[in-house]
Amino acid sequence: MAGGIERKSINRTHGPDAPHGEFHRVGKRARKVDGIGKATGQAVYADDIQLPGMLHAKTLRSPHPHARIVSIDTSKAEALPGVHGVITGADMPTKYGVIPWTPDENALAVDRVRFVGDEVAAVAAVDEDTANAALRLIEVEYEVLHPYLDPKESLERHDPAIHEGNKKGNISKHVELEFGDVAAALASSAHVIEDDYAFHGTAHAPIEPHCAVAQAGHDGVLTLWSSTQIPHYVHRALAKVLDIEAHRIRVIQPHLGGAFGGKSDPFYFEFCACLLAMRTGRPVKFLLTREETFYTHRGRHPMDMHFKTGCDADGKITAVDSKILIDGGSYSSFGLVTTYYAGQLLCGPCHFPTYRFDSTRVFTNKPPCGPKRGHGSVQPRFALEIQLDRLATKVGLDPIEFRRRNFQGSNVETVNGQTVTSNGFVECLDTIETASGWKDKRGKLPRGRGIGMAGSMYISGTNYAVYPNDMPQAGIVVKLDRSGLAMVYTGTSDIGQGSSSVMATIVAEELGLRMDQVRVVAADTDLTPVDLGAYSSRITLMAGNAAVDASRKLRKQVQEAVGEHLDVPAGRVILADGWAFDAQDGDKRIPSREAFELAESKFETLAAAGSYNTPERGGDYRGGTIGASPAYSFTAHAAEVEVDFETGEIHVEKVWIAHDCGRAISPVQVEGQIEGSTYMGVAEVALEDHAVFDDPAHPEAGLHMRPSLLEYTIPTSVDTPELEAHIIESIDPEGPYGAKEAGEGPLHGSLPAVANAIYDATGVWMTKLPFTPGKVLAALRAHESGTPTGEEA
Repeated sequence: MAGGIERKSINRTHGPDAPHGEFHRVGKRARKVDGIGKATGQAVYADDIQLPGMLHAKTLRSPHPHARIVSIDTSKAEALPGVHGVITGADMPTKYGVIPWTPDENALAVDRVRFVGDEVAAVAAVDEDTANAALRLIEVEYEVLHPYLDPKESLERHDPAIHEGNKKGNISKHVELEFGDVAAALASSAHVIEDDYAFHGTAHAPIEPHCAVAQAGHDGVLTLWSSTQIPHYVHRALAKVLDIEAHRIRVIQPHLGGAFGGKSDPFYFEFCACLLAMRTGRPVKFLLTREETFYTHRGRHPMDMHFKTGCDADGKITAVDSKILIDGGSYSSFGLVTTYYAGQLLCGPCHFPTYRFDSTRVFTNKPPCGPKRGHGSVQPRFALEIQLDRLATKVGLDPIEFRRRNFQGSNVETVNGQTVTSNGFVECLDTIETASGWKDKRGKLPRGRGIGMAGSMYISGTNYAVYPNDMPQAGIVVKLDRSGLAMVYTGTSDIGQGSSSVMATIVAEELGLRMDQVRVVAADTDLTPVDLGAYSSRITLMAGNAAVDASRKLRKQVQEAVGEHLDVPAGRVILADGWAFDAQDGDKRIPSREAFELAESKFETLAAAGSYNTPERGGDYRGGTIGASPAYSFTAHAAEVEVDFETGEIHVEKVWIAHDCGRAISPVQVEGQIEGSTYMGVAEVALEDHAVFDDPAHPEAGLHMRPSLLEYTIPTSVDTPELEAHIIESIDPEGPYGAKEAGEGPLHGSLPAVANAIYDATGVWMTKLPFTPGKVLAALRAHESGTPTGEEA
């Protein structure tokens, strides 16, 4: 059915951190600062960049999932008219990786290829047709090696290793942590649920494919425009791989057409574009096709998960025990973090006194996995929330009441040593219970219709940078102009989530400006302070605090100068709506333009830098800081579904979402993030599947099965359920004005909420994603015949 959007917000206009007790911009409904530009086509994306003499580059890819490169002959390609440059892995032998401890990638394959689509050579030519023709002239001799297409095989077999020299064979990372005596707690539990769960792996499918343009300037500066969400990390990686001093490199992120985590690695085409530009002396553009974007991947990891969960007779959780096998694909990417996140981020919003997780990521000869929205914890959250519903059923408790009974509270430490400050989860539960009509529907709808719920938590940024350092995680520079304009220089990456609008809103709030009096320059390593990028939902809290810091320094100067001019104390000067005025006499006022001129006369040029670094967080053990965050968001979902007993089709009719984002700086954007996250989660339940042919004997072994948007199905407007978003504001002491994240947390609970609704509709627990009609129909028939769908004790 066609979906609709209903938005309900709890918007508070007063708060403890407002400049003068009342907000003028924060918490108000406003359009994005770049919205009109995008809607009218004025916004410039990477592929819009056209430079004089620009060449177009294409990539030769491996036809084999696993093979040794015996030889490469590029001479015929180099001789083709119109070809200006050909490079191979020998031109860039230095390995890199976004995580500094796992550098296992080359810009182009040096000695072996590790998945179908792995990059072997690159050509720059006068146009794409000539570049593609040149690729066909490159001769590569391969020695085919055994392909690993099943993570279980990678766990056991290590010869030949996918990465030679890896001491752990085909194991990428293994983490085993235990908090308390889990075995004893389970043994003494009144009820225990044990079962296997599976997540299949999905892609990001942004509207914009990857694209980069590089130019070697006459001044010796190498400039890269790239559709990246981590300009700073790309800047560092370019310096390393190309062996260039970092100050001679400039990275600019143009407008971005979606990312969702899929553009948070340094990528081969960025290095290749730069090297080819340097070699040819001409600008070079790489534009990936949709199929190439699927092979570049970095999508959500497939996981096989075994969970065992116990509770006492009153429904209090006693223990959670998980064992997880993660299919990492061919390279590490963020995999070290993924392996920890699969366990570390489950310890809320429900409390459990004992906990153990055993998480292993393995390499396979598939496209590399990485971070996708809700990185690392969407898959195990799916398993855990179904486990909790099953325990509630055993105890005879309503699922919402079960979670209330196990609520961990605010200002607490989790079982694994993470600090939870504000926590609005109970209010989230209350909201979806009322909004969905839960009490009138749960267990009372007609056969084939059901309602289910789930809860979740997520980080508001990682507490520590990807590479160890003591420098700030975010920096902002604000400059005030005599015209009354505030220029904001920020390294943050706006990938569609609206971070530039958040920075503009904060500066406008602090300096009492209208939104049209603030302009943002973002994500340009030459012009803006370092920000670590758009990942782990970090920008609002971290860069937002930096924006507050810079703006308040300037506000103090403006108030002092205006106070002298009006002959009133500086503390009585209010900045609001483009004016500076006396709080006790509104007739004493001057426009911001004059206020800035007075301040510049008194203090000289008006500019201030602000920064933010995180407080100490995390447990005192190896890996205890991974998953630590300054603040956590909390979410509750309720989903209503209809299941067709004849076809096995699932129709998600409506989803209610209550998300605790702390202070909603921009309610419209928060609602958009809640809806977008939930849309993506529902899509992963029944439609999306990033799959390759995984039979080594298959003639197309390792080939992607659905590398286009015709075959890789994502919901259209017709498929999207009605979404009702509710904003819950538990003001957090660490966030700017109390704000926390809203970009990833609202995804997690949507998957298990649908699964739990299917149980309410059919009496069947679905545990293996995706829930295709065939799987659902088989489960229904098995249930009708009395075949158990899971192991319960």
